[in-house]
Amino acid sequence: MTNTDERLDIYRHIWENKPVLREIYTDLYQRIAAQLAPGKTLEIGSGCGNLKNFASDVITSDVLPAPWIDVVADAQALPFEDGSFANIVLFDVLHHIERPRLFLSEAMRVLRPGGRIVMVEPGITPVSWLFFKLLHHEPVIMGDDPLEEGAPTPGKDPYLSNQAIPTLLMGRWRKRMLAAFPGMRVVTSRNISLFAYPLSGGFKRWCLIPLGLIRPLLAMEKHLEPLIGRLCAFRLLAVLEKKTETGAHES
Repeated sequence: MTNTDERLDIYRHIWENKPVLREIYTDLYQRIAAQLAPGKTLEIGSGCGNLKNFASDVITSDVLPAPWIDVVADAQALPFEDGSFANIVLFDVLHHIERPRLFLSEAMRVLRPGGRIVMVEPGITPVSWLFFKLLHHEPVIMGDDPLEEGAPTPGKDPYLSNQAIPTLLMGRWRKRMLAAFPGMRVVTSRNISLFAYPLSGGFKRWCLIPLGLIRPLLAMEKHLEPLIGRLCAFRLLAVLEKKTETGAHES
């Protein structure tokens, strides 16, 4: 017996026994790795702890303990010294953080100049919004304030979420986010991942995609993303960067 949270054990078991899911996540992890700056990386909300398979010099962290987690930590109060990391990675984590403003403040503190926040998160498009509303348990609350100030709620379930948070920060709240954090710039923000993930069933036990078709489907999606991603993508890839002393313009 370990003190691992039961939900992490379940997700890790599904990961190990669902090859289609691993193929999808391999594609997404490779996209994350391509955006990393050289140097040490902190992964927030590591969950199953898979980033180490795709990037070097990674420290895994989560609010829930597990044997494969290096540090148990809250993203809103990171136990690291200033300028400790070249990268911070979040994969389906930002939308679970109750106070994203606190996380961004902590991220800016522990990143070195030129360091990056690299995120793959739920992306809200017309098609994904309908899918999430009808078929997914996590809420999509477009009226939330993602920069709300205040302390986190003690004892909050870390799985509570609002899937709209990343889209809000990279969309209508972007200017206010950058005004609140003038030392940060947006490197990229784009809609990715079309139908493969929902058809795979994600971390459910069912899957509608034969294993032999998943790689061709993912390759086709990459060609379609620039054309129809704004309408039907299910994920958002966002990269934020801590400015160097000379500064930089937002892209």
